[in-house]
Amino acid sequence: MSAAARWRSPSASTARCTWKILGKFYIWSPGFGAALPASYMAILIERKSRRGLLTIYMANQATETLFRMAVARGTITPLRHGEVLLFCITAALFMFFFRCKDGLKGFTYSALKFIVGKEEIPTHSFSPEAAFSKADRKIKPCEKVSQPINILTLTKKLMDKVCKHGPRHRCCKHYGDNCISYCIKGFIRMFSIGYLIQCCLRIPSTFRHLFTQPSRLLSLFYNKENFQLGAFLGSFVSIYKGTSCFLRWMRNLDDELHALVAGCLAGISMMFYKSTTISMYLASKLVETIYFKGIEAGKVPYFPHADSIIYAISTSICFQAAVMEVQNLRPSYWKFLLRLTKGRFALMNRKALDVFGTEASKYFKDFTPKLDPRYTVVPPELPLELS
Repeated sequence: MSAAARWRSPSASTARCTWKILGKFYIWSPGFGAALPASYMAILIERKSRRGLLTIYMANQATETLFRMAVARGTITPLRHGEVLLFCITAALFMFFFRCKDGLKGFTYSALKFIVGKEEIPTHSFSPEAAFSKADRKIKPCEKVSQPINILTLTKKLMDKVCKHGPRHRCCKHYGDNCISYCIKGFIRMFSIGYLIQCCLRIPSTFRHLFTQPSRLLSLFYNKENFQLGAFLGSFVSIYKGTSCFLRWMRNLDDELHALVAGCLAGISMMFYKSTTISMYLASKLVETIYFKGIEAGKVPYFPHADSIIYAISTSICFQAAVMEVQNLRPSYWKFLLRLTKGRFALMNRKALDVFGTEASKYFKDFTPKLDPRYTVVPPELPLELS
């Protein structure tokens, strides 16, 4: 757990007393007003190397929370498959930056290189004719060595023949495969990785019930989500590679603009594994990338401590929702707050907050706190018994 998370909860409890300074109780004071100074102080004691990641995470949470609030108030009408559309736009721009010279750096570049393969790495001094002849020299067969003929050898020879002797454009850099097998191999590779990732994520919960419910072991391998994540990653890579090869055949050149079309079409693969969290996180990461590229180009100003300020505001928005309208907060973040505060965040007298019209007690109808009548304006429903 980060230092900011450990300090945020007790700091917020202390900061709630600010309503005494204001003299009145406002709708924003128990949530936003209390969390703003606490979150800012908390992020200052966090390691600088972690502040950027925490800021993106909380900005993602706050953006989704504001969207849920707007939908609940009828201000915004949710778009069908909106997370898929957002992912298409984000994927198109990310893949375009990936293909551009010095477009992406660090972990983002390495991650995309791992996903789509080194064959799609941009080489701007690339000469198709020279590279093609160089590849031909590389794959020239050496002296034939007599090998025992068996099914495995015949299968390998057949696969090599199918992969290497099909159509491949001179601008394509997948020298060991034709365009068709290149796309198929990309799908199989990422489908396997996605399937294994989802299996690994389910291992702890499955083995916890292994002795009481042995049948759950089969669900580890035959779960629907395993295939959904595999289909998402596999189809993303195969559609991107297939579209890139198709555009190279159509235009007879390799262009960075191809990545915009290929990335946008590949984003449709999220239909297999819809996730607002993934779409929002990647969109936040894209905004950060564009902002820093603007700073490097001298187009936008640099704001010192911007990450700390954004973190504090984003966290305050989430805390405002956690106090006044839990139904509009992401469930996973609400569970995190309960674990962080050992359940105390759910022990607020939210019935008193219903006067603001946010349905603060919607999920807490059965909870009535015991209050000391000496410190209440009206007699409490469950008075605390004094000894």
